[in-house]
Amino acid sequence: MDRRELAAFLRSRRERIGPAEVGLPTGPRRRTPGLRREEVAQLAFISTEYYTRLEQARGPRPSREVLAGLARALRLSYAERDHLHHLAGAPPGPPPGPSRVVRQSILDLLERLPQAAAIVLSATFEVIAWNPLAAALMEDFSALSPRDRNLVRRAFLGPRPQGRRLYGVSDVEAFARTSARQLRATAARYPDDPEVTRLVHELRAGSEEFARLWDSHEVCAEPTLCKTFRHPMVGPVTVNCDTLDITDRDQRVVIYTATPGSPSEEALRLLSVVGTQSMDVPG
Repeated sequence: MDRRELAAFLRSRRERIGPAEVGLPTGPRRRTPGLRREEVAQLAFISTEYYTRLEQARGPRPSREVLAGLARALRLSYAERDHLHHLAGAPPGPPPGPSRVVRQSILDLLERLPQAAAIVLSATFEVIAWNPLAAALMEDFSALSPRDRNLVRRAFLGPRPQGRRLYGVSDVEAFARTSARQLRATAARYPDDPEVTRLVHELRAGSEEFARLWDSHEVCAEPTLCKTFRHPMVGPVTVNCDTLDITDRDQRVVIYTATPGSPSEEALRLLSVVGTQSMDVPG
C-alpha cells in the first residue's frame, strides 16, 4: 500500500468534482475546490474520520468494499478505479458490468454527423445511442426496450420477415460470427455480471448457430469495411463501416457512410428527410 500516493490521488479526485455534479448544494461559504471530505465520506458510506486519515496518509489498508464506495463517490473511470486498487495494495477485480452511460461529447458527435448514420454499442452489442439517420436506416430505437435494442440478440433470435434478418444486412453471417466472438471476450471481462451471463445463456439455449460459434472459443473479430442494408422503402443502401473504440467505457461508435455521388448517398439523403415516419416493417 502506497499511503502517500493514495492520499494524493484521493485528494486530487475529490477536488475535481463540483457539489452540483453529485446533487449537493454549492453554498456561499464553500472555500475549497470540489467536494469536502465529509461529503466524500457520506457518498462512500464511510466515516469522515476514516476518510480523513486516508487523505492524510495514515489510514489502514481499505477493504474492497471501501474502495468500491470511494470509486463510486469520486466517479472514477475504469482506469482510475484500477489505479486506486493498486495504490491500496489490492489488485482490482473485474469491472462491475458493461457501461451504458455515453459521454455527452459522443452524443454531440452523433448529432454532428447529419449525412452519416451512427450508433453507439455497449460491450454486449446493445444500441445505447443513435442519431436520427441511424433510426431511419435501421429502426426507431426509441420505441424499443433495451432488450430489443441488442443487435446480437436480434441477429440470432430476432424476427426474420422476408429475408430481413438484422435489417437485411448483407454481412449478417459475418456479423453473427464476429458478435459471438466479441461477446465471449466480453464475458471474460465481466465474469460476475448477471446480465452478460443471462444473455449468453439465452443465446445458447435459443440458437444452435450461436451455441456452435460459442463452443468454438474463437475471440478474434472480423473487421467489417462495407455492408448493404436492404431497406423496405428505399431499397439497398451500401455503406462504408468505420468503428471508433471508446476504451474507457468499453463502447464502440459505428459510423455508416455512403460513397459520395452514389445511389446509396441519395438513399441516405432521402431517409434523412423521411426519418422513421414511413418505417412500416421493423427488421
